[in-house]
Amino acid sequence: MRLSNRNKASVYNFIHTLLLMMVIFGITAFLLNEYRFHAVGKVSYGFILLPVMLLVIFHLNGRQIFEYDSDGEALNFKNRNIIPFLDRPLHDEFPKYKLISYEIVKLFSFKRLYITISSKSSGATILKYEISYLSQKEVNDLKLSLNKVVKANKEKND
Repeated sequence: MRLSNRNKASVYNFIHTLLLMMVIFGITAFLLNEYRFHAVGKVSYGFILLPVMLLVIFHLNGRQIFEYDSDGEALNFKNRNIIPFLDRPLHDEFPKYKLISYEIVKLFSFKRLYITISSKSSGATILKYEISYLSQKEVNDLKLSLNKVVKANKEKND
């Protein structure tokens, strides 16, 4: 099964650009109010704080683009940011039989996928992917596919 939200990259770029523009306009409005008009008073700090907080939340949600491929004998995970220099993209590929378990953690609007795979050197390795920007249907499809792989691996080991 293949799962990707790469087609939404233009939407995420638009949102990011809009938030950056809001920050710039907020700084401009703040400076104009402080040094020229004196119209709003202390409320002018909101011109800067609100857009900056929205931009920080957008980036704290994690990498926007997530791709998953379970076709064939390997599992392929890719997780990257729309702005290439902000974060190093993640790319992991490993055989299906190495998958031990997975867990999806949800906290407010943050969603993380933790994959546990078997490793020769340390016994088990946990890989982390940010899936906050996946829709609920995409998350359910991902769970269904990973459940199949985990179930098949448990049947082979028993």
